[in-house]
Amino acid sequence: MQEISTKPYLLRALYEWCTDNGYTPHIAVRVDNQTRVPRQFVRDNEIVLNISFEATSQLQMGNEWVEFSARFSGKSHKIEVPVANVLAIYARENGQGMAFPVESAGGEATDSGADAVDEPVAPVKAGGTGPRAVEAEPVAAAKAEDADETPPPDDDGSKGGGRGHLKVVK
Repeated sequence: MQEISTKPYLLRALYEWCTDNGYTPHIAVRVDNQTRVPRQFVRDNEIVLNISFEATSQLQMGNEWVEFSARFSGKSHKIEVPVANVLAIYARENGQGMAFPVESAGGEATDSGADAVDEPVAPVKAGGTGPRAVEAEPVAAAKAEDADETPPPDDDGSKGGGRGHLKVVK
């Protein structure tokens, strides 16, 4: 019998930690042909998704897939992300979380059919052989339309518009 990866367990644990502390959990995802997300929110084959209770419906974090429904530009979409494609999970408010290595890329993304809207997403570069603790600057992410939040200022003091950066904490 093949051993189950620790990654889905760590994702569920950090999701629970975020919600227990009142933080907003976000996942950074490498998008390929197995990932079902609104394509117009994808930048550099990556997307950041708000997976909080308020932003999702029917969230299921299994050992192989993270699945939920969310609204983008007023339209509901079924989101399906292979656990293997999750680059990081972190709390938007303080950037605490964990980054993961990701297996080789697998082609273009599948569009779930939303209207085009430009949103900045956080770049995440994962590497190494195991999970790493990270601190990320909060970023604007693809999220449910009903949540009205203003992105926090970037390092240069500008509101939103910039790209966040993950910092490895050793």
